[in-house]
Amino acid sequence: MGENGKPKFAMYWAAGCGGCEIGVLDIQEALLDVADFFEIVFWPVAIDAKYKDVEAFEDGYIDLCLFNGSIRSDENRHMAQLLRAKSKILVAFGSCAHEGCIPGLGNQYGTEALMDYAYSLSPSTENPQGLRPQAVYEMPEGDLEIPTLLDVLTPLDAVVNVDYYVPGCPPQPPQILAVMTAIMQGAELPPPGSVIGAGVKTVCDECPRERKEKKIREFKRPGTAQPNPNECLLDQGFICLGPATRSGCDALCVKANAPCRGCYGAPPNVEDQGARMMSAIASVIDSSDPEEIQHIIASLDDPLGTFYRFSLAKSSLRRLAR
Repeated sequence: MGENGKPKFAMYWAAGCGGCEIGVLDIQEALLDVADFFEIVFWPVAIDAKYKDVEAFEDGYIDLCLFNGSIRSDENRHMAQLLRAKSKILVAFGSCAHEGCIPGLGNQYGTEALMDYAYSLSPSTENPQGLRPQAVYEMPEGDLEIPTLLDVLTPLDAVVNVDYYVPGCPPQPPQILAVMTAIMQGAELPPPGSVIGAGVKTVCDECPRERKEKKIREFKRPGTAQPNPNECLLDQGFICLGPATRSGCDALCVKANAPCRGCYGAPPNVEDQGARMMSAIASVIDSSDPEEIQHIIASLDDPLGTFYRFSLAKSSLRRLAR
């Protein structure tokens, strides 16, 4: 607590898209209650605060810190370690901090390969001088230092202990508000290491579509066919990760006639979301002929990006051999 009696709040954006910051804004006028209850001491998107300010805090000074984004650079790692030391409760907020999310797919490649593509090989790159970011750049005003990419991307708990996880890309406003309200009302929190702001079942348990346990002979990509809005998407041949994804989002995507992509992570007691989904897929393929099965599987576009879109960095694969 500060001198004004308010608990101290911080939020930090590491390697991510910024959607989690927008997710907090999406609780709308309830954000005013949050701002009134907490003293915001560090939130670079919302207030003018510097790293040196955080470094000057005593350990445990921050009561609640929401850390969104994965660990991709030495700066991300430094801030994770710093905020862990300064925070009583550190929350991995959103899919990037929770599991690595879409940026984790970069673990298929080495850092140099990623840099080559970004600065030389991508179709939209115009860089005839072959310029690359340098860790240190000499300027008349003094050396300019920029963060260095780490060899692999990791979720937050790979570098520091995490108290709680709030999944989602981004977490949905009702879940964010429920978590913040519980904290503000002094509700008893679950044991450290728990997932909060999400359910304990699967997206299929929230889905209103009818499941008929059909067998399928081909997989369809979204946009290539119009799904029946009343029938299970997987039964129709669309890869929907509902069977392997934790509930809590109210099945928003499938209710909008789009397959679940798995951003809430694996349900309880499932260690590898992608493996769980591949098992579900195997159970609905309508063939016992090896060649035909191979042909059906070949219709899957980008299997790694499909089954591990959000969870590769925390999966059993983590980092692919290169």
